[in-house]
Amino acid sequence: MFALKEIKSNSKENTNIEQSSLKRIGNFIKEARLSRDQSVEELASDLKIGSHQLKAIEEGNEEELPEKVFVKAMVRRISQKLKLDTEFIMNEFKTDRKEIKIEEIVEEVAKKTNKTNKTNKTSQSKGPGRAGFLVFILISGFLGLVTSSLIFNLFSESFQNQTPKQELIKKTK
Repeated sequence: MFALKEIKSNSKENTNIEQSSLKRIGNFIKEARLSRDQSVEELASDLKIGSHQLKAIEEGNEEELPEKVFVKAMVRRISQKLKLDTEFIMNEFKTDRKEIKIEEIVEEVAKKTNKTNKTNKTSQSKGPGRAGFLVFILISGFLGLVTSSLIFNLFSESFQNQTPKQELIKKTK
């Protein structure tokens, strides 16, 4: 339990494990633009979009952008202009990763651990369980084998004591 408390105390530093898809895409675009030594104003002018919108895309600031459909269209044009892998960039929109908080992970693990412990306790108190069932099957199989061998022996003895048909025909003549 000490480890869980330690994780909870450090969780404020590591609250966001994943970035939003727009922030990841914005980082790709910004790196590509900077590697081509283009300013935000130059690229925005070439694409005929507002420089504030391009900055918002690069920063992943969704509040300053129009509807997602329009943002996707702008991102497509930007990635084509910068000669990026447009298909990859557009697929990043589809993989919108949820922000995960450490506290949620710790709580989920604790819940699963409690459920597992409760199920183990209840299954032990209910009765014989799997082991009892397997013993029952083994005993039943053994009894079936003994019974079938006894029945086989009875029938084989009765067949041996019978006289064949041909001997009966000879005796009657």
